[in-house]
Amino acid sequence: MLLVVGMFERWFRKPAPLTGAPQVRRQKTYSAQSGYVYQYYYQGHRQSGDDTEYVFEVSADRKSSFPVSVMVGGDALRPWESRHGRALAPNERYAVAKIALFQAFDERSQPELMREEVRVRAADMEASLETLGID
Repeated sequence: MLLVVGMFERWFRKPAPLTGAPQVRRQKTYSAQSGYVYQYYYQGHRQSGDDTEYVFEVSADRKSSFPVSVMVGGDALRPWESRHGRALAPNERYAVAKIALFQAFDERSQPELMREEVRVRAADMEASLETLGID
């Protein structure tokens, strides 16, 4: 019985509300290596267990938009934090999420593929922070 209740809770549980959105939404543009020009807004973030989900509203045609989730997980953070002896600040985590979004824009051949979750891996974390000059 508990298994059934747990399944229903996962299926019907509302996600936590987003926090950290700017007071004024600013549309930004990114010209991807895939050839598409994306417009996006940062919607905010939420904790989901050991992961932080960063949500961006994305459009490739200026007519329709859809949310894109970028997951920055503890499994990606811990190796870097262990090697550097400190936790990443919230703004540094956001910067990693944004770089992961840009990487997905560049690598995914069609905008429809952007509907799939973007997950930051430990190797991506190291490369992103190196690019940003964060040590």
